[in-house]
Amino acid sequence: MFVHVGDRAVVLGGSVAGLFAARVLADHFREVVVVDRDPLEGVTGPRRAVPQGHHIHGLLARGQQILEELFPGFTAELAGDGVPVRDFATSLGWHFAGRRIQQSPSDLICVSAGRWMLEDRMRARVAALPNVSFRHADIVGLAFSDDHRAVAGARVQGAGDEHPVLEPADLTVDATGRGTRTPRWLADIGYPAVQEEKVKMDLTYTSCDFRAPLPVDPIGDGIAVISVATPGHPRGATLARLPDRYSVSLNGVLGDRAPTDLPGFLEYARSLPVPAIHEAIKDAEPLGEPVQFRFPASVRRRYERMSHLPSGLVALGDAACGFNPIYAQGMTVAAVGALVLRDYLKQGAGDPFRYFTALAKQLDGAWDMSAGGDLAFPEVEGRRTLQVRMGNAFMRRLQVAATRDSAVAAAFVRVAGLVDPPQAMMRPRVLSRVLWPRDVPVVAETPLQHTTGGRA
Repeated sequence: MFVHVGDRAVVLGGSVAGLFAARVLADHFREVVVVDRDPLEGVTGPRRAVPQGHHIHGLLARGQQILEELFPGFTAELAGDGVPVRDFATSLGWHFAGRRIQQSPSDLICVSAGRWMLEDRMRARVAALPNVSFRHADIVGLAFSDDHRAVAGARVQGAGDEHPVLEPADLTVDATGRGTRTPRWLADIGYPAVQEEKVKMDLTYTSCDFRAPLPVDPIGDGIAVISVATPGHPRGATLARLPDRYSVSLNGVLGDRAPTDLPGFLEYARSLPVPAIHEAIKDAEPLGEPVQFRFPASVRRRYERMSHLPSGLVALGDAACGFNPIYAQGMTVAAVGALVLRDYLKQGAGDPFRYFTALAKQLDGAWDMSAGGDLAFPEVEGRRTLQVRMGNAFMRRLQVAATRDSAVAAAFVRVAGLVDPPQAMMRPRVLSRVLWPRDVPVVAETPLQHTTGGRA
């Protein structure tokens, strides 16, 4: 339902966060323009402006729920095109210290489309909206009112522009990702510095795709096997089944990096505490050389703590908070941010603090999980509050309990999927089973399936 807020909105950045924003804005502005330095029409596959696009991207359960809410029928459309769509709880084999957590059916859904395919389908849906258009141009800066109290749009420069031109807007949305320049642009005209929280883990993940079917398939009809990095086993990995191939991402922290030559890549996989991943790919056919992406730090920008802000400007996705990608929170948090934006617009695009305060409340749980998880590694740089130290001590016990107790595992999966807040793991029924483990039978690991098939 169209509820008029303004005549024109401009979205800076056309990736997942920008597309979510454009979908919401289309219900409130007569015209929405999405600006990106990459062409957004008639393209497919990983884009130049998304260097991490070649790596595995997970859409968490909450992200799937929001995707379906904003784009009805999206999940069924993907499934019809051969994208694996499964139970989020039973299709993902999480392993802590080499031991798989218990699995039981849930009402949550996992979609394994891959980043570029998901973005491509979202872009098609957004492009079909009659009041949304795309513009291929470099984003040069924000445009401000004469008194600098409001953002009036953005200055952009396309291929045919001799000089930067104005893209006027009643509301400008920064969805430019980790490389956002909004804090600098605000500082340049006298606004206070945007406070940042950083957790420096120096993560590197190295990915390689393999032809389907795998000679040895540990996934079967599921979607992924996940070896979670912990201080005791600091190397992690994900082996995922995508529509047309299998993909493996190996991750290391604090400068530990998997090699980009295939023999070195395989040897790194051999060192994991989950042997099934190496067994699956050691004789598999690679579809190219391994590629690498470095992520130095998670960064949360605390706009809600500034003394003053210009009206007409909001930020979402990685432009507001960039998470360690091994937790797969990025796309889902962008979706959550779109709902915050929708609620904000229902009351008009007024005080920006109303938006940023609401966004901060939604970011808290995801940030506590990922930042707290990284700070469990003693060498990782960041602020360790009493809450972080207590949370990590509890998580160590919860991880052990989840490998034995399906009720604990179910609670963990809902929190990891961003469906429930972290506090849900402290509910008496779960807390008691973590602190006072019961005599729960241990379910043996599913043996490797020596198949020559396995759907891809």
